[in-house]
Amino acid sequence: MTTSELPEPLRDLLAAVLEAIDLPHPATVGGQDAHDRLLNDRAVHARITLRSILDDGPDMGAAWNAQYLRERLAKHPIAGYVTVAQAHAALEAGKTWSEAVTLPTGEGQ
Repeated sequence: MTTSELPEPLRDLLAAVLEAIDLPHPATVGGQDAHDRLLNDRAVHARITLRSILDDGPDMGAAWNAQYLRERLAKHPIAGYVTVAQAHAALEAGKTWSEAVTLPTGEGQ
């Protein structure tokens, strides 16, 4: 079965699970703790969503579960560390490495 053969609600649910666990890598070792805490929080919500589908609980459907997971993920946005992509973009914009890997004021500080 290819991805295009999956029912749309199931594809959306799988995409939401991937969104939960596919966090960008931190640009520095100092960002690893924030990244790992965030990944853990988001993975717990993904696990709860999958468990509710696979256990014999009430069947709310894939679309409902995808929406529910995204609502939980919105409470744990990817923030609190500088990603590799953000650092590279800042370097390309002419910032120094130190400036590129410094969190904006108020974000995770």
